[in-house]
Amino acid sequence: MRNTMKFSIIIVAVIIPVTVFIVEYINKSLSDELVKEKSDQEKAEEFAEKMKPKIEERLHKKDIHHFIEKITFKKKVVISPMGYVTVDGYINDDADKFYFSASLIHKSNEIGSMSYSPELSYRFKDWDKYKDEPEIKENYLNSLSKKERKQYLKDIGEKE
Repeated sequence: MRNTMKFSIIIVAVIIPVTVFIVEYINKSLSDELVKEKSDQEKAEEFAEKMKPKIEERLHKKDIHHFIEKITFKKKVVISPMGYVTVDGYINDDADKFYFSASLIHKSNEIGSMSYSPELSYRFKDWDKYKDEPEIKENYLNSLSKKERKQYLKDIGEKE
């Protein structure tokens, strides 16, 4: 019985410190990963901040009708599983209608791609390319309400 009790005490004396060591090791590993993620997020945010002028330049280049008065970037920057840094924003204080998204390539300091809401995309449309097919523009304009049509024509610098 004494041997069993000694054995039990030795087992407990060994298991508790080993368990404590394992738990501490796991906690440290997890906290290191969280710090690393935060660090990656901070790097992405810094990179996005550096790339904002290039995004603005690309938007103004697309804006052939000089529609853009103000560009606003959302605060949240996302790192995609493929490693792209995605920055979202909107134009002229209308986050519902005139939004865009830019995928940035960190390794090459470039804008990989940009996407635009349908409404914003139409503000960038070069209707001169369709001068031989005016019905395309007219069909689009006819799909709008009178108020939307008037606003659209104003946005692209035309009068009704």
